[in-house]
Amino acid sequence: MANTFTQIHLHLIFAVKFRQSQIQREWKDKLYKYTTGIIQNNGHKVLIINGMANHIHILIGFRSTQALADLMRDIKQMTSLWINENKFTKGKFAWQEGYAAFSYGQSQLPTIIKYIENQEEHHKKRTFLEEYKEFLKLFDIEFDEKYIFKDPE
Repeated sequence: MANTFTQIHLHLIFAVKFRQSQIQREWKDKLYKYTTGIIQNNGHKVLIINGMANHIHILIGFRSTQALADLMRDIKQMTSLWINENKFTKGKFAWQEGYAAFSYGQSQLPTIIKYIENQEEHHKKRTFLEEYKEFLKLFDIEFDEKYIFKDPE
C-alpha cells in the first residue's frame, strides 16, 4: 500500500501439543528454516527464531498486510504437515491450540533477541509454563490457569 509505513515487532510463542518435548536437536534447525520461509513468504521478516523441545519463540518484523491469526494458522498448519510428512516424530505431531504474541519497540529488540537466543539457559531455571505465565503477567494479560494449555485427556 502506497504511503503506509509501519514498524511492528512481535514476539510469538507457541507450544507443541500437551507441551510434549517432540522437537529434536537433529531436525530443529530444519524446522526453524522451514518456519522462516513461511513467514518470509507471507511478507514478514524473521529477526530470530529459537526454542526448546516443547515450544518455539520467534521475533518478527510484522507487515500490516496480513492478520496475525492468519499468519499463525499458516505457520502451525504448514509446519505440522511438514513434520508429519518427514516422519520426524513417532506418531502424529501437532501444535497446541493458541499462541502468545507480544509487541516490542525498536529499543527493546536487543534485549528480547538475547532472551530468545538464550532459551536453554533460561529453561535451566524455569519451566516453559512458568515462563509463559511470566510473560502474561509482565504484559498485564488476564488469564485463567485452566485455559492456558490443554492437558492430555
